Amino acid sequence: MKSPTHTLSATDVHAAADRIRPYARRTPLLDLEIDDRRVLLKLEHLQRGGSFKLRGALNAILSGAPDDHLVAASGGNHGLAVATAASLLGVSATVYVPTTVPAAKARRIEAAGARLVRHGATFAEAASAASDAAARPGHRFLHPYDDPDVIAGQGTVAAEILADAPDVDAIAVAVGGGGLAAGTALAFDGEGRVVAVEPEHCRCLYDALAAGEPVDSAVDSVAASATGASRVGEIPFDVLSGHPDRPGHSAHDVSSVLVSDEQILRARDRLWEECRIAVEPAAAVAFAAWLAGQVPGDRPCLIVCGANADWVAG
Repeated sequence: MKSPTHTLSATDVHAAADRIRPYARRTPLLDLEIDDRRVLLKLEHLQRGGSFKLRGALNAILSGAPDDHLVAASGGNHGLAVATAASLLGVSATVYVPTTVPAAKARRIEAAGARLVRHGATFAEAASAASDAAARPGHRFLHPYDDPDVIAGQGTVAAEILADAPDVDAIAVAVGGGGLAAGTALAFDGEGRVVAVEPEHCRCLYDALAAGEPVDSAVDSVAASATGASRVGEIPFDVLSGHPDRPGHSAHDVSSVLVSDEQILRARDRLWEECRIAVEPAAAVAFAAWLAGQVPGDRPCLIVCGANADWVAG
């Protein structure tokens, strides 16, 4: 990990893009009209491992010294990303997940070749156990969002959006611990608005911005397996809140908005009905905000961030 005094910037995002290019897919943009409004969708659910999380995992692994064994904690998607990245790069990994992890995500983590350990009822409990395990010699803990290399890797999603559609003036992202939103703000480099969207009852960034610092928040949502961080990361918070005296200072225009579980599920179902896009609830969070008129801009883009759920043909 970079030192705490390193200031993250768009340069880190572009370096990450070069680093992960041999391994990560460049996912497509879908340009469509819904309700007489035009919007772009970044189809990141088509990424290897089923979510954007692979980008951050790859960049963090490739940026550090070779490790004997990677250790991660996850509600599911980061764990699958670490397992997938480890397999691509030929290293071993153990992933700690809460006992509430969806069966589809647990199954895919094991199928990717990682050792799966269920521990605790929440992500925070799983993360504590993973951190203890990673303290052993030859082990490295890969944080899902509070790591500068992970954040820079996640920012490559937005970098691709801006390369393919330079006129995009707003990007809406779902927020768990804040890594994707922070990376998006860095990639935008002051040129547009980031809309950070959370479920009403998984709102760690919203609560942190209101308090002026990261605070503990409740976790209770249909999207909790992917947005269920109880506390926003320190580094993402510094980027998104724009503290000028802290590492990762951002001058970007960042909005924090909330959507209900009902809005999320309606948005997920509409993605299927309108576009035949099958995703997990968290991937519909940004779309839910856009449908509700909470995403501004003449040329907005929504990141469809993951699809690690089981679907049954009807």
